[in-house]
Amino acid sequence: MTAAKKKVSYWLLIASVGALIVGGAFRLGLVRLPGHQVLGAEKVAVAVAATEPPVSLGDFKNGFASVLGPALPAVVNISSTKIVKSRNNMPDFYNDPFFRQFFGNQFPPSQGPQSEREYGLGSGVIVNADGYILTNNHVVDGASDVEVFTQDKKKYKAKILGTDPRTDIAVLKIDATGLPTLTLADSSKLKVGDIVFAIGQPFGIGETTTMGIVSATGRSLGGTIEHYEDFIQTDAAINPGNSGGALIDLRGNLVGINTAIISGGSGGNQGVGFAIPINMAHKVMDQIIEHGKVIRGYLGVSIQGVDPDIAKAFGLSHGGGALIGSVSPDSPASKGGMERGDIVLALNGQAINGPSDLSIQISQMAPGSVAHLKVFRNGQSKDLDVTLGEYPEKGAAASEEGGGTTPENLKGLQVQNLTPDIAQQLGLPASTFGVVVNAVDPSSAAAAAGIQQGDVIQEVNRKPVHNLEQYREALRGVGQQPALLLVNRGGTTHYVMVGGQ
Repeated sequence: MTAAKKKVSYWLLIASVGALIVGGAFRLGLVRLPGHQVLGAEKVAVAVAATEPPVSLGDFKNGFASVLGPALPAVVNISSTKIVKSRNNMPDFYNDPFFRQFFGNQFPPSQGPQSEREYGLGSGVIVNADGYILTNNHVVDGASDVEVFTQDKKKYKAKILGTDPRTDIAVLKIDATGLPTLTLADSSKLKVGDIVFAIGQPFGIGETTTMGIVSATGRSLGGTIEHYEDFIQTDAAINPGNSGGALIDLRGNLVGINTAIISGGSGGNQGVGFAIPINMAHKVMDQIIEHGKVIRGYLGVSIQGVDPDIAKAFGLSHGGGALIGSVSPDSPASKGGMERGDIVLALNGQAINGPSDLSIQISQMAPGSVAHLKVFRNGQSKDLDVTLGEYPEKGAAASEEGGGTTPENLKGLQVQNLTPDIAQQLGLPASTFGVVVNAVDPSSAAAAAGIQQGDVIQEVNRKPVHNLEQYREALRGVGQQPALLLVNRGGTTHYVMVGGQ
């Protein structure tokens, strides 16, 4: 049984191997390792590569053994054990008094959930000679016991010093000294076409190296603002079991931590693999060791991308930037003057090309620091200074189906007034305004744009709509043009362009 999987689009598999062993039910309590153990040292010393001229491929006439030989011993195999609950195999109806009236007590009563051991395999990278190891959070998530196996056939018990699910990084410590390590590269210098090698333990068969190129950088796979994705994409073969392993460059320096693949449903490599840039992983490791957790800057907004259609609707000449879909009350963004509909173009003088740029850069700023933002609002650029907070760790009426006045783009969309009862059913505050979608024609432009039943439409082309009458009035100005809708889904608002090409 595969223990660790992660969906992205249709088939994204986290590259780790798991096996469920059910030899019987183990009545053991779940003993968790400390999630955040703070060490005395503020930072762990790691070797960081100096800037050097590019490597010439002419230096590798006989292959890449000179690169891989020193790197292989620094990549380890990780075995994790979880205690998971499983139900007794007896059907629940055996406990029913009516059943027992006829069949007596020949069937033992169901004893409820029982405990079983679940085993998983992954990889890790030694980054400090005193036993500090980087791996993926999903390799050790929930583990009660973690063991590390080095290339020289030694086995160590490992402590989980801390984990960060939002970047999928975990830091382990084993009791050893004089270990082989990898030097950390500057992953921001990677370019598409650079040669890279993936090292890990695919399928548990033993340490394996594959070769490819950097296919893309800065990849985001649909993560929300709560997950920070800046993946290196590579065609070097990454398979289940490679999670937490090393992605190295031609100098043998560590550029990334392997994490996931898109498999197309096969479960194996399809030439589309992903690694966490080592610059990000290093910063996360330092924070875990210094603070016992990752402390991030916090704006308090929901954000989305700006394609050419949305840009045009907002009067911007080009796509790019991060569109503010909502601003949380009393958040740093609200106090700093940010508004829904702002498009963030730059942060601290650096261009924001998309939502992931903004979320990653904000996350790497310290709470209390000032974010200098350039935003586009109502046709003009505006500068805002926002003092960041710390990211919080734990948050039937008449329907309208068009008729003659409904624009073509919004036909097939049925809406009704949002009542307090409906708002409560949707988990929204009673003060929420708008019209709620009660049906969407699957063949309509609205469905193609992602509108769903239960969405609350609060604006049409930047005009607020509090009820059906205002909704109909706003539709009169749409005509045959695309419609920009502000949609509230589950308490978070975002913009949707319906009918754009």
